[in-house]
This record gives sequence, C-alpha cells and structure tokens, in this order.
Amino acid sequence: MKTVRVVAAVIQAVNDKNEPVIFATQRGYGEYKDGWEFPGGKIEPGETQQEALIREIKEELKITINVGDLIDTIEYDYPEFHLSMDCFLCEISDGKPVLTEHEAARWLTKEELSTVDWLPADVTVIDQIAKLMD
Repeated sequence: MKTVRVVAAVIQAVNDKNEPVIFATQRGYGEYKDGWEFPGGKIEPGETQQEALIREIKEELKITINVGDLIDTIEYDYPEFHLSMDCFLCEISDGKPVLTEHEAARWLTKEELSTVDWLPADVTVIDQIAKLMD
C-alpha cells in the first residue's frame, strides 16, 4: 500500500469571548469532499515538515503561520493508501484566512470540536487537541 506523507496545521487563536478556538476546514474536492479536516498538504522533496506546512497554508488560505510543536503523527489506513500525517500546533502571524480550496471553514471552541464531520484520520487527534485547549 502506498504511503502518503502530509502535514496538518492545527491553527489556534482566541475568539472575541477570550476562548481558545481551532480552525477547521471542509474539503471542497476529491473523494473525501465535504469532510472536515485540518488544513495542510503533501511534503515536497527537499522541504522540512515546517516549510511544507507554511507553503501549503499560504497556498490554501493566503495567510502566514508560525509553526509550533508537533502534536502527534497520525498513521491511518484509508482503503486506497496509508496516511502519515504530522499535526503541528500553529498560529496566524499575518493575514486573515481566504478559502482557495475548501468550501467552508469554522473556528471551533473545545465544546464545538465534535460538531463537524471530521475525516477519519483527523478525528483521531481531536481528543489530544481538546486537552491542549484547557
């Protein structure tokens, strides 16, 4: 089975009620269209994980991010491929998100994390993210 290596940005911020929130995006294309995920993408040859994440987020959301700590590496078997996804805690350093590939996006509080239909690989890291939001 082919392995696909990707990076994902768990972008954190604080909303107007001073609550921690996480940015989630809804896929606008492909087999997993409409599923919710953390934005990111494939690592190109010669890139570090952090460089790939900064590039992908600039392409997908037109923002600049600071990449923080690795939250976890998710290993997940989809029917067609094995996904190896490094999830990093990030914050926006410049800009406001503009959707170029996704059909929707939401800032979710800890209580709202379970209100979207996460893709199977992404759902496996939700509990860890919820703990980070305490």
